[in-house]
Amino acid sequence: MAAFGVSCGAAASYRLFLGGRVSFARGQGLWKAAAAKLQRSPGCQILRLRHTTVVTTRKNVTALRRETYTVDFIKKQIEEFNIGKRHLANMMGEDPETFTQEDIDRAIAYLFPSGLFEKRARPVMKHPEEIFPKQRAIQWGEDGRPFHFLFYTGKQSYYSLMHGAYGKLLDVENRQDQLRAKGLFSEKTKAKDPIGSRWLIKEELEEMLVEKLSDQDYAQFIRLLERLSALPCDEAEEEFVGRFRRSVTIQSKKQLIEPVQYDEKGMAFSTGRGNRKTAKAEVAVYDHGSGKIEVNGVDYLLYFPVTQDRSYQKLSASGSYVLKCRLCHLCFLGLGMGSRRTMKTNLVWHLPS
Repeated sequence: MAAFGVSCGAAASYRLFLGGRVSFARGQGLWKAAAAKLQRSPGCQILRLRHTTVVTTRKNVTALRRETYTVDFIKKQIEEFNIGKRHLANMMGEDPETFTQEDIDRAIAYLFPSGLFEKRARPVMKHPEEIFPKQRAIQWGEDGRPFHFLFYTGKQSYYSLMHGAYGKLLDVENRQDQLRAKGLFSEKTKAKDPIGSRWLIKEELEEMLVEKLSDQDYAQFIRLLERLSALPCDEAEEEFVGRFRRSVTIQSKKQLIEPVQYDEKGMAFSTGRGNRKTAKAEVAVYDHGSGKIEVNGVDYLLYFPVTQDRSYQKLSASGSYVLKCRLCHLCFLGLGMGSRRTMKTNLVWHLPS
């Protein structure tokens, strides 16, 4: 009986298995036909389009979060600033059309007096473009593709600038090669005087490019500009290099130096006055001297026993002049600096150019 029951169970299981295969095959054929019909329908295309749009949005969601201040937000802030500017001008009895930023600052300081030591903590009313930091606009289209070919470098503005600068360097070198081949190139070029200007610092370059740069990136860019500026460039290249230089004021040109005078013996000398903290100094520098320095009739080494107080810069003029100083002081800390500062001013007239 047990053997008969096992054989019957096996036969029933086999029949059920065959029936399942037949029904699965029929169901699979029906599913294939339905899937083919669904793919030909416009609804599937809509679903695919929606799916693509979702993927694009997810891919750029990180970059979208970086845009904190949108264009519409800045426009709204500018409108509110203009309205507030007109109200402030009416409160102060001024013409809103001629109300400048200086007038706004004076009005804010008058209406909201503050004794805070840090000026950045005081109330201000500035244009929104000065308050909100600059930010880069979206750099890709609706399909998710970036506009710039250097987008995936992570610093497209920096590498685009390097690409353009190196292209100008190659153009200058090619022109030199052409002139050299024709025998028209001259090695004697007019040296450019960098005095009176400086390169942009890294923070200024970052503000211009609206990108964060490393010290290595900044140094590499400056080296490339120095190579370009050392070559005989045309007006276009000089204008390009000039965009990354800022003029500085030479302090020696702003100082008023008295002209050289002559004593009874015909010896040239120059006098000057200077101060440092509460110390005041009067210095007379005599030409063709022995290098002796007197302070209030006392030798320089004895008047300043501390080495730190009598340290000064070397000017390759040891033993050439005589210096006589007269100091009037209330604070001993500024004595050495006050006398050295006045000596430096007077030596400008005597040192050879």
